[in-house]
Amino acid sequence: MHVAILSARTGWHTDQLCRALAERQHTGRVLPYEGLVARLDAGRRVTGGLSSENAAVLDADAVLARIIPDGSLEQIIFRVDVLHWIEERGVPVMNSPRAIERSVDKFYTTALLQEAGLPTPETVVCEGVGDAMAAVRAMGDVIVKPIFGSMGHGMVRVSDPDVAFRVLRSLQQVRAVFYVQRAVDHGGRDVRVFVVGGTVLGAIERRAPGGEWRTNVSGGGSARPFDLPPAWAELALRAAAAVGADYAGVDLLPSREGAVFVLEVNGIPGWHGLQQATGLDVAGAIVEHLVGRVPARRPAAELPA
Repeated sequence: MHVAILSARTGWHTDQLCRALAERQHTGRVLPYEGLVARLDAGRRVTGGLSSENAAVLDADAVLARIIPDGSLEQIIFRVDVLHWIEERGVPVMNSPRAIERSVDKFYTTALLQEAGLPTPETVVCEGVGDAMAAVRAMGDVIVKPIFGSMGHGMVRVSDPDVAFRVLRSLQQVRAVFYVQRAVDHGGRDVRVFVVGGTVLGAIERRAPGGEWRTNVSGGGSARPFDLPPAWAELALRAAAAVGADYAGVDLLPSREGAVFVLEVNGIPGWHGLQQATGLDVAGAIVEHLVGRVPARRPAAELPA
């Protein structure tokens, strides 16, 4: 089997995926989204009309969709539309473009989690400063987040209305959508659960560095293996299913009062911290699940070297 790995760049995660493929007698090639070329000819049926770096993407047995690079609105839409087209041509894409669209948007993710009956922190999403300020005053201690973003970038925690107003006015200048969420007293800890194919692969507890409330390992937080209670595992599985993700990093936020909230579902998750803390072969689990999704009747094909 040959897998095309669409990504912003090569790195540790793509190396892990290629290693896991090779260990299972499959091949993989990392291709950049920026190099995608779609050739459309109205006079005949399109065959092999999509390439990147001269490799025919539609000849792959499956596509692993990794980090989509920053770009203009047109560029982002084109790249996601390409994933839809690949999938519609019968090539399995993981995660699916639909799951990526759902999970990359914090508003959409939170709405889907709520519709699925999962506990989420109180949240208000709006475009008007007045509506956002009303939410700040009603909740008291809030976190203002960008709709799109990861690893804690762009998040601001505020409890003073004057400070909140200045933050919101600054965001208004760049036509931001205001995502205002009630801050949960979590004691500087959260839990990242890694789900693959409807099964919990493993979990870690992340702790924020001293004086910080963000727990992201990339921002200096620490991680250790965590023995997930069955009820928490069920929350993670339901959250991944709510966005339709084959594999996902689900963030659970246990409060000091004992409640557990589903905070986020990452549909293009990293797993460096999880693998370091637990020793799990995450890439291997992802590859094995992907292989199970490829129809046996599909002939093996190799992309040009």
